[in-house]
Amino acid sequence: MHALISGASIAGPVLAYWLRRYGWRVTVVERSPALRAGDGGHAVDLFGPAVEVIERMGLRDRVHAARTRNDTITLFRRHGRAPVTVATADLSTGISARHVEIPRGALAGLLHDATRDDVDYRFDTVIERLDGTHALLSDGSSVTADLVVGADGLHSGVRRLSFGPESRYRRFLGAYLAVYSLPDVLGTGPTVATFTAPRRVVAVYPTASPGRSRALLLVRSPQVISCDHRDPRTQKSLARELVEDAFDPRLTPVLAHLDTADDFYFDEIAQIRMDHWSHGHVTLVGDAGYGPGPAVGGGTSLAVAGAYVLAAELGAGSSTGVPAALARYQAALSEPVRRAHRFGRAVLGSIVPRSHAHVWLTAQTMRALPHLPATMRSRLTSFGSGPAGMLGDLTLPPAP
Repeated sequence: MHALISGASIAGPVLAYWLRRYGWRVTVVERSPALRAGDGGHAVDLFGPAVEVIERMGLRDRVHAARTRNDTITLFRRHGRAPVTVATADLSTGISARHVEIPRGALAGLLHDATRDDVDYRFDTVIERLDGTHALLSDGSSVTADLVVGADGLHSGVRRLSFGPESRYRRFLGAYLAVYSLPDVLGTGPTVATFTAPRRVVAVYPTASPGRSRALLLVRSPQVISCDHRDPRTQKSLARELVEDAFDPRLTPVLAHLDTADDFYFDEIAQIRMDHWSHGHVTLVGDAGYGPGPAVGGGTSLAVAGAYVLAAELGAGSSTGVPAALARYQAALSEPVRRAHRFGRAVLGSIVPRSHAHVWLTAQTMRALPHLPATMRSRLTSFGSGPAGMLGDLTLPPAP
């Protein structure tokens, strides 16, 4: 059996690893000219079953060694008010009992290392046309596979080719995300520095590279802005317009590095909602099929767990065929996906304040957290049921 997977970031390599364990031949195509590894990209979270999948791949120690090491979070406040500092552990009490935060690029690199010897990776290549499972690739070659998988993110090309325009499935949540790297201009070292204003949050956190930081901008805006995914200058101009008029002057040096950043990322925060993410011998995994929203919805954990379940159903379904396996995959993930979409909306509503009163309440909550009983801390930081609830009922099939 042969699988053609589009996307080499997170879900694609996880799926490739487990399909190889079931004896499948795997080809992975990736739009980027090279793997985006290292400490690039924003930090992502692995919760519960996703941590277990990583452990089953034999990557536990390497993932833990590459994890972020942000022990404290400091909320800087305007008008001479003293900053509020809280231990990261206090803020994550209600998220999950099993939780690892790691730079996206570091995780991608580890997953690629685990699969590159027996998976056919083709970078700078995309699927340009699909006729069933016969794919014409951008390098002029063609592949006929038993299964085609879109693991290519929020703006999935496989979804567009097989299921129709993105606009049918994308649901804008009323906010935007920007991420870029810069020197440690704030001098905050290992702490996460956060700044809030109505409808805006900026967090600056350390990377694995000494003296380097990453800025994360979250902005509420009901206006649907055209996020030109191809033009970084347009993206940077939009991001600057959204944030620079409302923030603490201490952020001036942070925003000064926005224009020169070579790893700038900007996009709307949106969910992908589909009644069915499989059609014939074509399916979607992770953000391509059921993304709960970048930076707010536990999408990385859902993608890792979803890729594992998909591989397990395909591996166990050799006698019943691919469509039956895809139907079981849909059934297993439907409830976790529904919860993830609800969780994403709850997180956005909590972490990006709507008003000055919300800004004040955030500071008071952070100030009080270390002094509260553990059960109350857990309740306040769970964002509803939290990621643990999102994937809590998902039982992973046994490994081959």
